[in-house]
Amino acid sequence: MLELSKHPNLKYILFGNIYFANGVQGSFLFILILYFTELDISIATATLVGGIASIPFTFKFIFGPVTDYFIKIGRKPFIIIGALTAGISFLPLSIIDPTDSLIVFTSIFFVGIIGIVILDVCADAWAIQVTDKHEHGKINAAMFGSMFGGMAISSIFLTQIAEFYGFNLVFVVAGFIILLTLVLPLLVKEEIIVEKRPKTAKLIIQEFKKKNTITIALFSFLAAMNFGMLLFIIPEYMMNFLKLGVSHIGLITSLYPIGIVIGSVLGGIISDIWGRKKTLGAFLIASMLFSPLILFANNWVIMAFYYPMIGLLQGGATFSALMALFMDITNPKIGASQFSILTSITNFGDYSIAILSGSLLMILGYERFFLYAAWLVAPALLVLYFVEEKWVKK
Repeated sequence: MLELSKHPNLKYILFGNIYFANGVQGSFLFILILYFTELDISIATATLVGGIASIPFTFKFIFGPVTDYFIKIGRKPFIIIGALTAGISFLPLSIIDPTDSLIVFTSIFFVGIIGIVILDVCADAWAIQVTDKHEHGKINAAMFGSMFGGMAISSIFLTQIAEFYGFNLVFVVAGFIILLTLVLPLLVKEEIIVEKRPKTAKLIIQEFKKKNTITIALFSFLAAMNFGMLLFIIPEYMMNFLKLGVSHIGLITSLYPIGIVIGSVLGGIISDIWGRKKTLGAFLIASMLFSPLILFANNWVIMAFYYPMIGLLQGGATFSALMALFMDITNPKIGASQFSILTSITNFGDYSIAILSGSLLMILGYERFFLYAAWLVAPALLVLYFVEEKWVKK
C-alpha cells in the first residue's frame, strides 16, 4: 500500500481526490434548481428543498465527535462508509418524481448528503493529522481546488446529459462518479497516530472557551452568508431573467467553480505567504465590490466574466484562507470534532440564508437582492479585525 510518509506530495492528491466527490455533490445544488424549474416547481420550493437536504453540513459537529471517539481505528473506514452512502443514495433519485413524492426525494437526497458530510469530516481530520501549519494553505488549496474543479466538470458534463438524455440519468452517473473516488483512499495506508482515545468533550470545551476561537467562529458565520445568498439565485437569474437554455447555463455555471478553483489555489498559496487575515480581508473586500455587478450582466457574455470572478474571490476567502485559519487553531487530538464544529458554524451561515434566498428574492427583487448580498460582507470584515491568527511562516 502507498504510505504518505514516503510520498510527501501524495497527500495533496489523496485529499483532492476525496474532495472531488464533494464537488460532484455540490453541482447538484445548482442542477436541482434547473431540474425543479423544468418540472414547474417554484424557486421558493426548490431553494427550500436544497437547503433542507444540505442541513447535514450544518451538523458536522455531530459526526466529528463520533469519528474522534473511534479514532483508534483511524479516519479511512469512515471515509469508505461516507462515499458508499453518498454514491448509493444518488441512484434511487433517478426513478423518484419530486412532483409526486417530494418528501421521499428530499429524504433520500438528505441521506446522500450525510454520506458526503462523513467523507468531508474525516478527510479534514486526516489532513490535519498529516500536515504542518505552513502547509495548511496549500492542502486546502488542493482540497477545495479539486472540489470546485469537480463541480465545474460536473456542471458541464451532467447538464449535457440532462439536455440530451434527461435528468434521471444524471443521478445515476453522479452516483458512480462518487463511488470511483473510493479507489485511491483504499490504496493509501493510514498511520494511526493516536493510541489513546482523547477526552473529547473536555478538550472541546477548553478550546471553545478561548476568546479567539469564538471570534473566528463568529467571523466564519458572517463571511459565509454572502456566498449562501447567491448560491441558488444566480442559476435562477440566468434561467428566468436572461432566458438561457439548460446546457448554456451549465457551460456558464462551470466557469464559476473554475473561478473558485483558481481562487482557492491563489488564496492557499498567498495565505501561507501573507498570513490568513490579510488574505481574507483582501478577498472579502473585493467580493463585496463584485457581488452587485451581477446586475449589469444582462447577457451571457458579461455573465461569463462576472460569475467566475465572484467565484475566484469567494474561493480565496471562505475556502482556502478560512479553512487554513481553522486548521491553525484546531487541536489535532480532536481534529474531527473541533474542525467540524467550526465548519458547521460556517455552513449554517451559508445554508440558513440559502434556504430563505428564494423567498427573499420574491420580496426584494433582483436589484435589492444582489445589493444586500454585497452588504452582508461588511459585518464579517469588522469581526475579522479582532481575530488573532496562529499562522507560522516557514
